[in-house]
Amino acid sequence: MTLEIDTATGLMPVREWGDPDSSAPGILLLQEIFGISPYIEQRAVDLAALGYYVVAPEIYWRLDDVDLDEDADDLLERAIATMQRLDWDQAVTDSVAALDYLRGRDRRTGLVGFCFGGGLAFNVAAVSPADALVSYYGSALPNLLHLAPDVTAPSLHHFGDADDYLSVDDVVAGLPGTEIHRYPGAGHAFDNPMPAFHDIDASVLAWKRTTDFLSRKLQGAA
Repeated sequence: MTLEIDTATGLMPVREWGDPDSSAPGILLLQEIFGISPYIEQRAVDLAALGYYVVAPEIYWRLDDVDLDEDADDLLERAIATMQRLDWDQAVTDSVAALDYLRGRDRRTGLVGFCFGGGLAFNVAAVSPADALVSYYGSALPNLLHLAPDVTAPSLHHFGDADDYLSVDDVVAGLPGTEIHRYPGAGHAFDNPMPAFHDIDASVLAWKRTTDFLSRKLQGAA
């Protein structure tokens, strides 16, 4: 299902999974650079099956000529070029509008983001507190660590120790007081099922830690 959220400067399309009228905790799911791909859709389905109401905003909705065909040989190059055209501050504002939508329904709210979305979720948490944050290898984190004191939500971060896109040691040092897990041998985007990225062992373990963390923080499980 797709709904529209008023951002004050336009109606943003937002995908949703689960029952919006239930009292289930809400999760704002933030995409990789590839948009709301089948992989992100599957993670939304996974979360909804665990009892969450999940929304994923179309972060690229303000851009023209977005073509992220999963079968294209140059998908990564297209995705990077698309992301580079994005206004970061506007993306944060749009994501906060989606989080406000969730919060307005009187439910506990969490942020879950992957890669590009992992950094975006961190920035959103710094300006609009949620009840939980899960960030997978947030690609923008090196430029956002000055916001760490403003992120008050209980936070879980996942990093592959073989990440070629992040200086993991430096990022981890800038995230004191958070729950951090590192995965030996895993590279960047290890949860993405694309063969170029996927590390199945790291993916399974990180997802188990993610769902346990969200259950504790949003559903009150012991």
